[in-house]
Amino acid sequence: MSKKDKPVTLAPARRRGLGAEVADMIRSSIFTGAFQPGDALREVDLSKALEVSRGPVRDALQLLEREGIVRSEWHRGATVTVLSDQDVAELDSLRGALEHLAVRRVVEQAGDFDLIPIEIAAKAMQRAEDPYGMVRCDIEFHDAVYLAAKHSRLLEAWYAIRSQVFLFLIMRVNTSTADYLDHVRLEHDMLVAALKARNLEAALEMFAVHRKHAFDLLTSS
Repeated sequence: MSKKDKPVTLAPARRRGLGAEVADMIRSSIFTGAFQPGDALREVDLSKALEVSRGPVRDALQLLEREGIVRSEWHRGATVTVLSDQDVAELDSLRGALEHLAVRRVVEQAGDFDLIPIEIAAKAMQRAEDPYGMVRCDIEFHDAVYLAAKHSRLLEAWYAIRSQVFLFLIMRVNTSTADYLDHVRLEHDMLVAALKARNLEAALEMFAVHRKHAFDLLTSS
């Protein structure tokens, strides 16, 4: 039998496990403020609350640790990540690089139809009733921008840091919510207008200013 004809042996496909579902529930609790940065995530408490065994909880915490929103230390166990100043700076610089490419591609290549989901995401902010809901809308707005950029590897890079950016914004609203809802709505209306006008220089500047507001607030606290 030639190498070409040799049968290939593959492991059986695995369905999405319970650990991933548990991770979704814990992640959602972090992003809605039920668990705050620094809070302990005890396996025994989580398994009891979620009515699952400790195995899926352990798998979920490992998954969330890979996302960067949970940290485990042998003497403390698992906790919700508290982003350090270095974490924030690295995350902000990487996000800026990715967003620069995304905005450029949207302005230069996206059609009018591709901008509709971005407009819809911005309008959804009018219905946000609290800072945590607004953070979710903010992330979904940027999801729409990356999708409109039509660059699969860029989208993958965004999703690799998405949960950490979400956590960063949670820490931002925990620092101050003064005029937050109205300010974020106005900012995103301006971002949409710049994208629709195909004004690359203005769009890049506005996205940079948008990022800087949150960065400055968190690093000056």
